[in-house]
Amino acid sequence: MRRSLAAVPAAGAPGVFAAVRDGRSEWTGAAGIADLSNARPTRPEMRHRVGSITKTFVATVLLQLVDEGRLGLDDPVGRWLPDALPGELGQRVTVRMLLNHTSGIGNYTNVLLTSLATVIEVGNTVYTPAELVAIGAGMPRTGEPGEAHSYSNTNYILAGLIVQRVTGNDPAAEVTRRIIRPLRLTGTYFPGAQPIIRGPHAGAYFAPLGVRDFSRYGMTWAWMAGELISTMPDLNAFFRALLGGRLLSPATLAQMKTTVPFVPEQPEIGGYGLGIYQAASPCGTLWGHDGGVVGQLTVSLHSADGARQVSTALNYSHYQLFSGEPHPIDVAWQNFLFTGACAASASASRSTPAPLRLPAISALAPATR
Repeated sequence: MRRSLAAVPAAGAPGVFAAVRDGRSEWTGAAGIADLSNARPTRPEMRHRVGSITKTFVATVLLQLVDEGRLGLDDPVGRWLPDALPGELGQRVTVRMLLNHTSGIGNYTNVLLTSLATVIEVGNTVYTPAELVAIGAGMPRTGEPGEAHSYSNTNYILAGLIVQRVTGNDPAAEVTRRIIRPLRLTGTYFPGAQPIIRGPHAGAYFAPLGVRDFSRYGMTWAWMAGELISTMPDLNAFFRALLGGRLLSPATLAQMKTTVPFVPEQPEIGGYGLGIYQAASPCGTLWGHDGGVVGQLTVSLHSADGARQVSTALNYSHYQLFSGEPHPIDVAWQNFLFTGACAASASASRSTPAPLRLPAISALAPATR
């Protein structure tokens, strides 16, 4: 584990840290530099912007509301949000389509993050959820509702608004009340409009802009699609509770794990469920999510029962712009992920598996112009 983790900064990333669990055995590790200004090393317990892993938390709360009989997965979004998604689209798009990204609604971050200048501007701007929905809903559709998977952050802004409408409470408060506090995830919280990361954390380095640190960065642009801050042990604790059946009824968890393929012609590479996805690995199907924000990336993958887990973070993003695929960092990081998730099995250490499909990281706008 130590060797495979150390290979990630050796491949070009400033720093990396991780938490791995196998049954009752746990391992944490870190390698490389957390802060390029003073060469401070990374530490396993560091807090991190986990980006779209927020979606799994939000989807879990929405599915708890389904378990409570307060809404249905096939309710039209327009029933709950007639102003946010009015007319014919609001009647055709369902709650389920938001959660599995088959709504056909455009991804608003493709409009927000289009240049190096906007990368800086977005972190200094306060957005409302209504503004983000308006951007996404005004974009060309990626397909007809229910037709195919097309990853869109707009879906989870709408999902957060539905949680708010059904409960009458701020969705961040609902996630905190229902998940973060009961599971004692002490390193996990929603920053709101606060641009800093509280507690020990690494820098956030956006490759096209060199050594500039983006760890102080406003996240209202991400809201329920990607605002959450967490730690790698906390992510493992959350997914262990979720996949172990502590947060949802068996029937609703089965709905959550019912997937649509990322690519219809290649179902073997995995698919997206309701805020969670399945990915192929040398030791079988893994479940989890990834997250990407400016300067920070996270991947959290788990066996179907949550017994074997790996969560890992980089303080570096958009490095792929300077290299063909696969980038050496991605090769090393994936090798670590499979070493952790597959218990360093012979298949993980000797084979060269196909690249993981990481939809949230892949959905980050290039921001190169």
